[in-house]
Amino acid sequence: MTDLSSPTAAATASAERKPEGVAPPLWLLAELTYRCPLHCVFCYNPVDYATNARELDTDQWIRILREARALGAAQLGFSGGEPLMRDDLEILVGEARKLGFYTNLITSGIGLTDKRLDDLKTAGLDHIQLSFQDSTQQLNDFLSSTRTFDLKRRVAASIKAHGFPMVMNCVLHRYNLPHVDKIIEMALAMGAEYLELANTQYYGWAFANRAQLLPTREQLEAAEAVVERYRKTHGERCRIFFVVPDYFERRPKRCMNGWGAVFLGVAPDGTALPCHAARGLPGLTFPNVREASLADIWYESAAFNRFRGFDWMKEPCRSCDEKTNDLGGCRCQAYLLTGDAANADPVCDKSPAHEQVVRFVERARDASEAAALHAHGTTAPNEQPILFRNDSNSRKLASQGEIPIEPTPEARR
Repeated sequence: MTDLSSPTAAATASAERKPEGVAPPLWLLAELTYRCPLHCVFCYNPVDYATNARELDTDQWIRILREARALGAAQLGFSGGEPLMRDDLEILVGEARKLGFYTNLITSGIGLTDKRLDDLKTAGLDHIQLSFQDSTQQLNDFLSSTRTFDLKRRVAASIKAHGFPMVMNCVLHRYNLPHVDKIIEMALAMGAEYLELANTQYYGWAFANRAQLLPTREQLEAAEAVVERYRKTHGERCRIFFVVPDYFERRPKRCMNGWGAVFLGVAPDGTALPCHAARGLPGLTFPNVREASLADIWYESAAFNRFRGFDWMKEPCRSCDEKTNDLGGCRCQAYLLTGDAANADPVCDKSPAHEQVVRFVERARDASEAAALHAHGTTAPNEQPILFRNDSNSRKLASQGEIPIEPTPEARR
């Protein structure tokens, strides 16, 4: 039987071999499964997840945790899908605790019974992030295509009763931005220490539903004003984080704080990723933990080194005096909007493709105006349906190939 009581000698030796300029990962995201009882329209999981049902077993995950800790990772998120679908979650939390990780469970709350909360507390879980889709039962249940709002409220109360610090997370978009005040009030009533208002970023299922989810600038600015008001009056009770969607910025974010700089994700099948959405990029073969140590993956794999530093950059990024601030922005967004992951992130107004983003925002305004006219009975409804995350839709998308990108003339050359 393999001795899993400590990292392998090869993994430890490789962890000590640190190339110049590459720091160890600090944050490990363990995506334990793509299985999930919810069907959220903005899920960041791959749209073709249903064609990949392979999952690492308990011993394999334990090896990953040990190798990641040997590398220097200190914070660990258990995610999915829904991590509570795994019967061995408590075992993995207990191992992470022994290794010295700070652990966070990222969950819909479905399956989080008092018994499991007791067991997770005993195992040493530090923190729970609970997702809601809205402050109302009607919209929460519609966006997840489930009847789970009342259950989530009971789970929130149980989390607090068991003494866990709690982050409440709500992904924002056109449908629920007008409810930001009610969402904040719900978080305050539930005793959440933190509230993450994460405006939708358009990857995965959210990209497939972008036309239905993208808000107007007016909606976004109104919501920001509400958030600022609550921060001033309730900031000591609950820290509120408001993440602006990229499409409304003039400069891109430093995505994941840099490709292969801080974040290391491991998908259910063992694929190692420098960001959640990276496996959708063509031309890159991402290594698998079944076949390589995390240290070799992090320091030596071609995929993790592809967009480190500045040598990969094209113009205008290569000569831009702001490149050390944003590191060129998001590679996945560059690919989805231009067809080339090495192009400048089109969110940046220095990008030749920036007008693409401007047009998307203008379409969101037009869609909002059309919806208002339809509400008054003067136009026909928009017939484009929302695409819910489920196995049937996943297999359908997989059979059609990738979601069409919108390459610019620059990308075609």
